[in-house]
Amino acid sequence: MKNNTLGSLIWLRMMRFTHQSILLSNEFLKEYGLTTAQFDVLLQIQIAQPIMQSELAKKATVTEGGISRMLTRLEQENMITRTKQWKTNYIALTEKGQHLLDKAFDAQIQFQSAFFDDVLSRDEQKQLYTLISRVEKNSRN
Repeated sequence: MKNNTLGSLIWLRMMRFTHQSILLSNEFLKEYGLTTAQFDVLLQIQIAQPIMQSELAKKATVTEGGISRMLTRLEQENMITRTKQWKTNYIALTEKGQHLLDKAFDAQIQFQSAFFDDVLSRDEQKQLYTLISRVEKNSRN
Protein backbone atom coordinates (compact mmCIF):
# COMPACT_ATOMS: atom_id res chain seq x y z
CA MET A 1 0.00 0.00 0.00
CA LYS A 2 2.92 2.37 0.57
CA ASN A 3 3.60 2.53 -3.19
CA ASN A 4 0.16 3.98 -3.94
CA THR A 5 0.10 7.30 -5.69
CA LEU A 6 -2.22 10.06 -4.58
CA GLY A 7 -4.20 9.43 -7.79
CA SER A 8 -4.74 5.76 -6.89
CA LEU A 9 -5.83 6.72 -3.36
CA ILE A 10 -8.34 9.20 -4.80
CA TRP A 11 -9.63 6.53 -7.18
CA LEU A 12 -10.02 4.02 -4.32
CA ARG A 13 -11.88 6.60 -2.21
CA MET A 14 -14.19 7.40 -5.14
CA MET A 15 -14.87 3.68 -5.66
CA ARG A 16 -15.72 3.22 -1.98
CA PHE A 17 -18.02 6.23 -2.02
CA THR A 18 -19.73 5.05 -5.21
CA HIS A 19 -20.25 1.57 -3.78
CA GLN A 20 -21.65 2.92 -0.49
CA SER A 21 -23.87 5.39 -2.35
CA ILE A 22 -25.33 2.61 -4.50
CA LEU A 23 -25.99 0.42 -1.45
CA LEU A 24 -27.76 3.26 0.35
CA SER A 25 -29.68 4.27 -2.78
CA ASN A 26 -30.84 0.70 -3.36
CA GLU A 27 -32.22 0.67 0.18
CA PHE A 28 -33.81 4.11 -0.27
CA LEU A 29 -35.38 3.26 -3.65
CA LYS A 30 -37.01 0.09 -2.29
CA GLU A 31 -39.86 2.38 -1.23
CA TYR A 32 -40.52 2.91 -4.95
CA GLY A 33 -39.91 -0.70 -5.96
CA LEU A 34 -36.73 0.26 -7.82
CA THR A 35 -33.00 -0.38 -7.72
CA THR A 36 -30.47 2.29 -8.62
CA ALA A 37 -29.83 0.49 -11.92
CA GLN A 38 -33.55 0.51 -12.77
CA PHE A 39 -33.80 4.16 -11.75
CA ASP A 40 -30.87 4.98 -14.04
CA VAL A 41 -32.38 3.04 -16.96
CA LEU A 42 -35.79 4.70 -16.58
CA LEU A 43 -34.10 8.11 -16.41
CA GLN A 44 -32.00 7.40 -19.53
CA ILE A 45 -35.16 6.32 -21.37
CA GLN A 46 -37.00 9.46 -20.29
CA ILE A 47 -34.20 11.71 -21.51
CA ALA A 48 -33.90 10.18 -24.99
CA GLN A 49 -37.15 8.33 -25.69
CA PRO A 50 -37.74 6.60 -27.88
CA ILE A 51 -34.20 5.28 -27.47
CA MET A 52 -32.65 2.36 -29.30
CA GLN A 53 -31.97 -0.57 -26.98
CA SER A 54 -28.34 -0.69 -28.13
CA GLU A 55 -27.90 3.02 -27.32
CA LEU A 56 -29.52 2.54 -23.91
CA ALA A 57 -27.09 -0.30 -23.15
CA LYS A 58 -24.16 2.06 -23.81
CA LYS A 59 -25.53 4.77 -21.50
CA ALA A 60 -26.78 2.64 -18.63
CA THR A 61 -24.81 1.44 -15.63
CA VAL A 62 -25.81 -2.14 -16.48
CA THR A 63 -24.05 -4.77 -18.61
CA GLU A 64 -25.45 -5.50 -22.08
CA GLY A 65 -26.77 -8.87 -20.89
CA GLY A 66 -28.23 -7.30 -17.78
CA ILE A 67 -30.03 -4.60 -19.76
CA SER A 68 -32.03 -7.17 -21.74
CA ARG A 69 -33.16 -8.93 -18.57
CA MET A 70 -33.98 -5.65 -16.88
CA LEU A 71 -35.98 -4.40 -19.88
CA THR A 72 -37.94 -7.65 -19.95
CA ARG A 73 -38.87 -7.17 -16.28
CA LEU A 74 -39.74 -3.50 -16.77
CA GLU A 75 -41.88 -4.41 -19.77
CA GLN A 76 -43.67 -7.14 -17.77
CA GLU A 77 -44.36 -4.55 -15.05
CA ASN A 78 -45.78 -2.19 -17.73
CA MET A 79 -43.09 0.45 -17.08
CA ILE A 80 -41.75 0.52 -20.64
CA THR A 81 -42.75 -0.42 -24.15
CA ARG A 82 -40.47 -1.93 -26.77
CA THR A 83 -41.28 -1.25 -30.38
CA LYS A 84 -39.39 -3.16 -33.05
CA GLN A 85 -38.67 -1.40 -36.33
CA TRP A 86 -36.94 -3.84 -38.62
CA LYS A 87 -33.99 -5.09 -36.50
CA THR A 88 -33.99 -2.26 -33.97
CA ASN A 89 -35.82 -2.14 -30.64
CA TYR A 90 -36.96 1.29 -29.47
CA ILE A 91 -37.73 1.79 -25.81
CA ALA A 92 -40.14 4.33 -24.30
CA LEU A 93 -41.73 4.85 -20.91
CA THR A 94 -45.35 3.97 -20.36
CA GLU A 95 -47.59 6.29 -18.36
CA LYS A 96 -47.04 4.01 -15.35
CA GLY A 97 -43.24 4.16 -15.81
CA GLN A 98 -43.29 7.94 -16.16
CA HIS A 99 -45.45 8.29 -13.04
CA LEU A 100 -43.10 6.10 -10.99
CA LEU A 101 -40.04 7.99 -12.20
CA ASP A 102 -41.72 11.32 -11.39
CA LYS A 103 -42.44 10.11 -7.84
CA ALA A 104 -38.95 8.72 -7.24
CA PHE A 105 -36.88 11.39 -9.00
CA ASP A 106 -37.15 14.33 -6.58
CA ALA A 107 -36.76 12.08 -3.55
CA GLN A 108 -33.66 10.39 -5.01
CA ILE A 109 -32.10 13.74 -5.93
CA GLN A 110 -32.63 15.02 -2.38
CA PHE A 111 -31.27 11.79 -0.93
CA GLN A 112 -28.10 11.94 -3.07
CA SER A 113 -27.61 15.67 -2.55
CA ALA A 114 -27.61 15.18 1.22
CA PHE A 115 -24.30 13.28 0.96
CA PHE A 116 -22.70 16.55 -0.10
CA ASP A 117 -24.94 19.15 1.55
CA ASP A 118 -24.28 17.67 4.98
CA VAL A 119 -20.47 17.94 4.81
CA LEU A 120 -19.44 20.43 2.11
CA SER A 121 -20.11 24.14 1.72
CA ARG A 122 -21.64 25.39 -1.51
CA ASP A 123 -18.21 26.62 -2.67
CA GLU A 124 -16.61 23.26 -1.85
CA GLN A 125 -19.34 21.48 -3.81
CA LYS A 126 -18.70 23.71 -6.82
CA GLN A 127 -14.97 23.04 -6.59
CA LEU A 128 -15.49 19.28 -6.28
CA TYR A 129 -17.87 19.33 -9.25
CA THR A 130 -15.32 21.23 -11.35
CA LEU A 131 -12.49 18.86 -10.44
CA ILE A 132 -14.46 15.65 -10.99
CA SER A 133 -15.77 17.02 -14.29
CA ARG A 134 -12.20 17.67 -15.49
CA VAL A 135 -11.07 14.18 -14.53
CA GLU A 136 -14.14 12.56 -16.12
CA LYS A 137 -13.70 14.50 -19.38
CA ASN A 138 -10.03 13.52 -19.51
CA SER A 139 -10.96 9.85 -19.06
CA ARG A 140 -12.84 9.92 -22.37
CA ASN A 141 -9.65 10.64 -24.33
